[in-house]
Amino acid sequence: MGKDNLIKVRDLKPYTRNVNVRVKIVKVGEERKVISRFDRAQHRLAEALVGDETGSIILTLWNEAIDLAKEKEKTTVVIRNGFVSVFRNFMRLNLGKKGRIEDSNIEINEVNIKNNLSERCVRRY
Repeated sequence: MGKDNLIKVRDLKPYTRNVNVRVKIVKVGEERKVISRFDRAQHRLAEALVGDETGSIILTLWNEAIDLAKEKEKTTVVIRNGFVSVFRNFMRLNLGKKGRIEDSNIEINEVNIKNNLSERCVRRY
């Protein structure tokens, strides 16, 4: 796992929980409004491309996490207690209720966007 139990993006697997990973926020996409199937309320939703030197993945952001990610765009952060989901057969990194974004004391210079885990189809057997 490495220091601080951090894993590399290339090692993320579908349906993993309690994920700690250091990533650079490459770009935060446009936000949109959606109705949650859990509480039937309207929420803000956006996706961000994040990654490290081993790969990249889409990070799903809700509500206040969008503002924080926009603030931290182009900087390196640590995602703590995240989880990996599969949405329409493609992996996504998520914060969920327990996850958080923290400042990183180590900078990531290059992000490997060619190895985008969210572009590979995940099949269930």
